[in-house]
Amino acid sequence: MKNKMFLITACLLVGFAISLPAFIATQNSMIETVTITIGIALYHFIMRLAVGTIVNSIMKNKANHENVWFREKNFEKKLYKLLRVRAWKKHLPTYSPDTFDTSQRTMKEIVGATCQAEIVHEIIMILSLLPIPLIPFLGGAAAVMITSVFAMLFDSLFVILQRYNRPKLVRVMGRFPKIIK
Repeated sequence: MKNKMFLITACLLVGFAISLPAFIATQNSMIETVTITIGIALYHFIMRLAVGTIVNSIMKNKANHENVWFREKNFEKKLYKLLRVRAWKKHLPTYSPDTFDTSQRTMKEIVGATCQAEIVHEIIMILSLLPIPLIPFLGGAAAVMITSVFAMLFDSLFVILQRYNRPKLVRVMGRFPKIIK
């Protein structure tokens, strides 16, 4: 997944580098829409890569799962059942699967990684909405709103996934502290 993210970002960068001068030269409204759409998508990819890199360099998958923020809330089990998380969770991509690999990591590291991934996606959710106040300057209100809101909703799935999985992992970590790395 990591390589795909970088490849898509590179392609978007090339597309933006081509479409922006084309728009400036022609002032064509169709090229403007394409340029804005590519620019916003490029923002979302660069922002995601940057947030992940920054948070990882600070936390190094060592978040404290006992922190109040990461504890399971009373309503969550019912919410996850309502959202049918168990049915769709296996279809979400993982940026760095080795981070959650029990043959390479301890359960404590994996649990810490779920906390870190949750933080990354929560920050991304907020930053996904950042282009909206720029609509008066950017134009393309529909493209900005659609990409920003859908990007935020997409990242909320990853927050839900981490919060859904963590209590189970914590229980496993508590039951088998010596067996699992």
